[in-house]
Amino acid sequence: QVQLVESGGGLVQAGGSLRLSCAASGSIFSINAMAWYRQAPGKQRELVAHITSGGSTNYADSVKGRFTISRDNAKNTVYLQMNSLKPEDTAVYYCNARGYGLGYGFDLWGQGTQVTVSS
Repeated sequence: QVQLVESGGGLVQAGGSLRLSCAASGSIFSINAMAWYRQAPGKQRELVAHITSGGSTNYADSVKGRFTISRDNAKNTVYLQMNSLKPEDTAVYYCNARGYGLGYGFDLWGQGTQVTVSS
C-alpha cells in the first residue's frame, strides 16, 4: 500500500513564509499528478497547486506569484513553498497523489497540516 505523510505547517505572521512537504511511501510504481489542496473553516476544499510528472504546474489565481509547487521524483515528494502569506491563506492543507502501485492504481490524500497566518 501507499501512504502520504505531510509536514511543515504552523503559525506564521502575515508576509512570512512556510514550506510544506508531502512524501509518498510504499509499493509505488509511478506517481503521475501531485497536488496541494486547502480547506478553510466553513469552506469547500479547493485546489491550490498541481504538478504533473513532467513538471508542468498550475495554480489557483489567489496564490499565483506567491506559492511554488515542486516535486522530487526520486524521493516521491512534493513541496509547496508559500511566500508572502496572508491571513486568508489560513486553512488545513492536504496533499494528493495519483499513480500506480504494483498492479493497482491509487488516488490518496495526506492527513492534512494546519497553516495559520496571523495579521
